[in-house]
Amino acid sequence: MNNERKKNGKESSLNVSSGVEQPSSINKEAAKRFKKKRRVECSLDQYVQGILEGDRTILAQAITLVESSLGEHTEMAQQIIERCLPYSGNSIRIGITGVPGVGKSTFIETLGTKITDAGEKLAVLAVDPTSGRTGGSIMGDKTRMEKLASRENAFIRPSPSGDSLGGVARKTRETLVLCEAAGFNIIFIETVGVGQSETSVHSMVDFFLLLMLAGAGDELQGIKRGIMEMADTIAITKADGNNIHKTEMAQKEYQKALHLFPAPESGWETRVLTCSAKFNQGIDEVWETILEFINYTTNNGYFTKTRRKQAKYWMYETIDQILRDNFYQTDCIRDQLQKYENKVLAGKMTSFMAAKDLLNQYYKK
Repeated sequence: MNNERKKNGKESSLNVSSGVEQPSSINKEAAKRFKKKRRVECSLDQYVQGILEGDRTILAQAITLVESSLGEHTEMAQQIIERCLPYSGNSIRIGITGVPGVGKSTFIETLGTKITDAGEKLAVLAVDPTSGRTGGSIMGDKTRMEKLASRENAFIRPSPSGDSLGGVARKTRETLVLCEAAGFNIIFIETVGVGQSETSVHSMVDFFLLLMLAGAGDELQGIKRGIMEMADTIAITKADGNNIHKTEMAQKEYQKALHLFPAPESGWETRVLTCSAKFNQGIDEVWETILEFINYTTNNGYFTKTRRKQAKYWMYETIDQILRDNFYQTDCIRDQLQKYENKVLAGKMTSFMAAKDLLNQYYKK
């Protein structure tokens, strides 16, 4: 206030304005919109019927059961999956991976918008990284893909990666079955990033797309041979502006590197493409390449052969996981784990002997 300019009979250089009234720090309308809804438990028949009718709310609830570790939820989820299984398998499953910052979300939104505009039903299973310290996930894919998320024929499901290798949630394959039963004929599985265990996503998709960046250093230095061999197509992103020349150079380098690898079992020659999701350039070519690959592998029998191999692989993976879960959930093991852990830490017992003793107790239970 202006009267505050005088202090102790002297002019003061301080001039304090009353300012404007600050708004509340909480947006009440937004709070209403995002207020957690009470989830109504459905019967098995209601879950299955809702999924087959394409009810996205019921589908989301069923996926939550699949991801739950509670015994009753797991039992219900398996019954739902079993009932939905005959209605699954009629989709194109596409795995999309790449280093952090390559623009996976932008690419998926641009390609996904094109697919949904063509009348296809698209489900995006986006796996968010789980913090090793807190166990939390940001789950921000719906925010990053706001345009795609608003489409009626698109379904985006972010899931925490948990402790799954390769950044693929352990329940992703079961979720894929439910999405197919709900009528989604195109499935994207977006992984956290590039790592040695990307085999897990490769083992559940028909087409594996590797997104790469140009101009981030030596183009070949960071390439893992295993990832390159799994890729059916490599797309170098952000091919726009001053980066066009770099992406073209990178394209040539990657293409040369691929010639050093043995021919893939599919008989398909891996391609290297460039694209800009931001300016919608090269996206059509990527999608046409995917469709061409599916047609090619369907005609030569590789598509069906791979689907069967994947089913066998996941049978053994499920056995391993169930045995592991059962071991740690057994009362006698839970009671003994800390004692054996302390012995190993104190150097009184080797890790091998501790594990062997615990397994002997488990098998004798």
